[in-house]
Amino acid sequence: MPKTIRVFVLEDNRLLGDGIAAMLRGQRDLKVVVAARGIDPLRQARETKPDIVLLAAGFGDNQSSCLAATLREAAPDAKVVVMGLLPVQEDILEFVRAGVCGFVLKEAALDELVGTIRTVAAGAKVLPHSLAGMLFTDIANRTAKRRAPEVTESERLTQRERQVIDLISDGLSNKEIAQGLCIATSTVKGHVHSILEKLALRTRLQIAAYARNGYRATGSPPSSPVPPPAASPPRVLRIERQSPPGRRRSIDG
Repeated sequence: MPKTIRVFVLEDNRLLGDGIAAMLRGQRDLKVVVAARGIDPLRQARETKPDIVLLAAGFGDNQSSCLAATLREAAPDAKVVVMGLLPVQEDILEFVRAGVCGFVLKEAALDELVGTIRTVAAGAKVLPHSLAGMLFTDIANRTAKRRAPEVTESERLTQRERQVIDLISDGLSNKEIAQGLCIATSTVKGHVHSILEKLALRTRLQIAAYARNGYRATGSPPSSPVPPPAASPPRVLRIERQSPPGRRRSIDG
């Protein structure tokens, strides 16, 4: 005779929860506990000691991922299966991080639900095929993002862009950089835009921080010293004041 699996159902919708419980009670190896309304589900989980917690994906105003993590603390021997899940990649990753062991999508039939319960109770993890591809895609994207900065920093910056980075870190404006390097201000703006794209940054402050904490620390050759822009000659202001008719004169003679 197979071992009886104690199943704790957590579903906000009472009709839906009672319906799921009624269907599961038709399985000889399942013993169902439905969460009573108005009672702390964590307390019920500690008292009933279930093998499987069936947790509705939208339980508690979409706080299911947080509840999944706390359920595992309240009932360490219980394994959480999220049911009624829509295939949204961010939601799946949150539940995986919370320690969920199985997923049942909204379109799943009763046989799939029961099969997932039995498989997870036996110690395996269940992920529907439609979700597996999404997780592999996410892993690939995260790996690519981690590698991208190494390539851009070491291979794609030009010598002129490195000079511009150094001067930005010294606090110079685009106009001052253009004067120091004897290039047009629009050319400096083009270099800044290219630097932001290559380093995946957003602001000049981030470029300056990169120069101080990363670029110069790597031992890259320093740029040639650039003299500060020449000061503009002082402007002379001439002021005239009204004198009686026939006696107008300038104050500077």
